[in-house]
Amino acid sequence: MKNIEGNIIELKANINRLAKAAGREEDEVLLCAVTKTRTPEEINEAIAGGVTDIGENKVQEILDKYDSIEPCRWHLIGHLQTNKVKYIVDKVFMIHSVDSIRLAQEINRRCLNIGKTMNILIQVNSAMEDSKFGIPPEETESLIGEILDKCPNIVIKGLMVIGPFSDEPEDVREYFKEGKELYDKYGKIQHDKLDFQFLSMGMSNDYQVAIEEGSNIVRIGTAIFGARDYSKNI
Repeated sequence: MKNIEGNIIELKANINRLAKAAGREEDEVLLCAVTKTRTPEEINEAIAGGVTDIGENKVQEILDKYDSIEPCRWHLIGHLQTNKVKYIVDKVFMIHSVDSIRLAQEINRRCLNIGKTMNILIQVNSAMEDSKFGIPPEETESLIGEILDKCPNIVIKGLMVIGPFSDEPEDVREYFKEGKELYDKYGKIQHDKLDFQFLSMGMSNDYQVAIEEGSNIVRIGTAIFGARDYSKNI
């Protein structure tokens, strides 16, 4: 039987150990608990166990769970359609998955309507897998420039890097390394709406390599909650 609190304690200790081994400060790496298909009871147990940040892949799951969850910071980490933006801009701390100027402009418009500035990450598909969203690495500078020029109600807080899924974490290292190079390069741009603080890389199967290569947000679901049961109704 899984023990969510125990898993979190073990995971945080491992994250801090990896960060320290990489020459970084303990508690420098943020644990974002991925709660796709998880019940409100499971999520609240994770929050009680020390999780402060919750990541959801789908807008509908945020809406279904939002009022049942203890105070936390919500992150939208999955693909976001422009017609769904209006439902979550008042609820989330950060959107990790911005991969087009069209999406950014809709986020900006909806935030302008409610007097909010939204934190976003640019989603980079380093491996350029057709099955995954995100821009090619070489388009990063162009998209950042367009957002800074056209979206005053957005602050670009960094990058989310998507590498290929592999049973061998070492296979992903080169993509995370490239993500850190992009993060360092474009984080030097001087602009009041660009404030690189977050490099979101790594999930349950490869977060160790991601931290070694510079990630400071890891998106972890299975290592906290156990294997998903996709037949379960939320």
